[in-house]
Amino acid sequence: MLLDTHALLWALEDNPRLSAKAVETLADPANEMLVSAGSIMEIALKHRVGKLPEAARHLADWDAVFANLAAVPLPISVEHAALAGGLDIPHKDPFDRLLVAQARIEGVALVSNEKLFDRFGVERIW
Repeated sequence: MLLDTHALLWALEDNPRLSAKAVETLADPANEMLVSAGSIMEIALKHRVGKLPEAARHLADWDAVFANLAAVPLPISVEHAALAGGLDIPHKDPFDRLLVAQARIEGVALVSNEKLFDRFGVERIW
């Protein structure tokens, strides 16, 4: 499964906004958890402009974050980028477009509270 950026942050913080189903799914060791390089970029960008000041501790050591979550980084491929840019969906957030493309190409579910994703051909866990 691929974590949306907010799901990643909420999992790191044990935030109660993470749904019970998402928590259960993330806790199951049988599920491989993927984190997009795009989410890391989104967090770094939002931190830089002051929207995520609490993210500083994560930005300092992503290896520890991945180890703590038992997550695997998902690089952005040319195929991911081409599909994200070419998706004919009414969604302007480039990070969300990338996550949809990656979930579709990798054939994985997307852990997200974003109901709009349901219309983009991906399985959403929430």
